[in-house]
Amino acid sequence: MRNLTIYLALILCLFASKIVAQENTFETRANAIAIKIETITKNEKDSLQKEVEAVNVQLQKGLITADQANAKKQQLAQTRATNIETRVASLQEELKNLVQEKVDGKLTESTRKFSITWNSNKNKEKNTKYYDSISNVSERRTTSQFVFAAGVNNLVTDGKVAGSDFRYWGSHFYEWGLTNNTRILKNSNLLHAKYGLSLMYNNLRPTDNRVFVKSGDQTNLETSTINLKDSRFRNVYLVAPLHFELDFSKTKMNGDKQVFKSHENVRIGFGGYAGVRIKTKQFQKFDDDNQKFTVKQKGSFNANDFIYGLSSYIGYKQTSIYVKYDLNPLFKDNAVKQNNVSLGIRFDFN
Repeated sequence: MRNLTIYLALILCLFASKIVAQENTFETRANAIAIKIETITKNEKDSLQKEVEAVNVQLQKGLITADQANAKKQQLAQTRATNIETRVASLQEELKNLVQEKVDGKLTESTRKFSITWNSNKNKEKNTKYYDSISNVSERRTTSQFVFAAGVNNLVTDGKVAGSDFRYWGSHFYEWGLTNNTRILKNSNLLHAKYGLSLMYNNLRPTDNRVFVKSGDQTNLETSTINLKDSRFRNVYLVAPLHFELDFSKTKMNGDKQVFKSHENVRIGFGGYAGVRIKTKQFQKFDDDNQKFTVKQKGSFNANDFIYGLSSYIGYKQTSIYVKYDLNPLFKDNAVKQNNVSLGIRFDFN
């Protein structure tokens, strides 16, 4: 929960920030870190696309079978997702430290003001050209955003979350990725298609000192023989989200041209996602003889290799309330089917 609070605090501060001078402020440093994360994700995504195209060429030439091609693609996706996670890890730590500096009062807010003057015809002409250039950019049909989401996570059992075996506030999810936002209709700003690639982390913290134990094709919650300080079960997925978005941002006029803006008013998105599981880990923390220990278990735990579900969001400008629900159960063959559900805050940064 502490990590979740840190992420939410950082993103809320990012959302509140405006364009500031290039000073040593919280806003400029946080924005620089976000750009680094976006660059890493984009580079790995582009590399994955090239590798998949190479596999498709091998398949077309008959050098490999369809099953071999699918296996190669899944392995490539897992490798690239692991690369992203590894390369972003240091930036996550940098984000935490930055937020702590902010809390400790070591960073100052930017005080520089920005203004536009119209003292002469020359300045007026210059500023008019500037705004014309902005308008031309805003008319692009496709733009891109860096997406970050975080919130609470749990399992739906027998159609309900009440009486869950997992902590409501201790279990959380977070997700980040890149999306393209394409305006579908040429002369209307209402309907958009959003699609991209994201890393999704789903964490569950069992109650009553329990852990997941694999027993054949079943994965059960069992009481630990050790008095645990913390128990956490995490699944990491590489997913491709697709949403249709209603954007109620107003269309503006620049002379006789329509200027289409996005993320300036109420937005409603509905759609889904599909992807592959790339990692499953279970963490157990406990004290023994005045020493602290953390045990990490890696394995499949009989979790489904694929994930698909429905998701939706509603919000204003860059910030939205976000909900997602897995249509397939977490575990492949468990007698009781349990589906993951998440509720949180989503940010789409242009």
